[in-house]
Amino acid sequence: MDLTNSIELTKKIKEEALKEGFDAVGIAKVPGSSRIKLRSAALERWLEAGYQAKMKWMENNRRKDIENMLDGVKSVIAVGLNYHIDIDNKSRDLSIARYGWGKDYHKVMKKKLKKVGQFLEKESPNTQWKICVDTSALLDKVWAEEAGIGWIGKHSNLINNKIGSWMFIGHLLSTESLQADEPSKPLCGNCEKCIDACPTKAIEEPFIINSNNCLAYHTLENRDKELPTNISKNMGNWVAGCDICQEVCPWNHQRIPTTSEPELQPFEWILNINKKEALLWTDEQWKEKLNGSALKRIKPWMWRRNINSSSNI
Repeated sequence: MDLTNSIELTKKIKEEALKEGFDAVGIAKVPGSSRIKLRSAALERWLEAGYQAKMKWMENNRRKDIENMLDGVKSVIAVGLNYHIDIDNKSRDLSIARYGWGKDYHKVMKKKLKKVGQFLEKESPNTQWKICVDTSALLDKVWAEEAGIGWIGKHSNLINNKIGSWMFIGHLLSTESLQADEPSKPLCGNCEKCIDACPTKAIEEPFIINSNNCLAYHTLENRDKELPTNISKNMGNWVAGCDICQEVCPWNHQRIPTTSEPELQPFEWILNINKKEALLWTDEQWKEKLNGSALKRIKPWMWRRNINSSSNI
């Protein structure tokens, strides 16, 4: 493909992504800048330190080379979707991380990305493409940063200068050679509010999260019958994930619009959950409420464990 056609196709792809409702879109070229190797090396050190806890899937060697995800990949189309809802969550009986308020974002993102992929295939019939959301063996935040839609903050979340860190990210890998955007530059400066705010000191140092001490990890992934003492005594009213490090981030204190995406609007039970009633729900009631939610990975017995471990409000 010549330069003129590449520029035109890149423009069309970006317009299509925005048309599908994404709030940010950028493109990176494979193999990317030297930052990709630096971030990959940082992941190796993180794994060697055991900070992945029992998340064995993080050790998947396929993450080391994007070619493992799609043979002949030349470009990465990174997209971001705002999931911010302008509702106060601090005074609630039980708190649930904002990412889980609406329908399963994996499905929402994949459905939109599939349409972008089909559009790309229509424009360039010989292209191959692959959708990656955060369950894929891809350095997703690293490639999003490389594509210029945000930078990795000291809390390890991607930050966009307009949406903050309230943004789902996804990628469309392509064998098409598209025009790359400039990688994002970190804008956290000397701020360490996220580090200071973490009640369990899970942010060992800037950008390094020790999952063994993370409230989100333990409420979502820990399959033990009891939570560690350090977690239960510091979890407050968080029973599914944790947004503390994001809530204190100055980039999330700007005026961020509430998402207009229908499927990300909060379930009524999420906004009204209380400890007394939730502990009386049967397994079937839990499964019914969690149908279509990213939170269904938390089993009913885990919800009860988390709720019983949380502070009385």
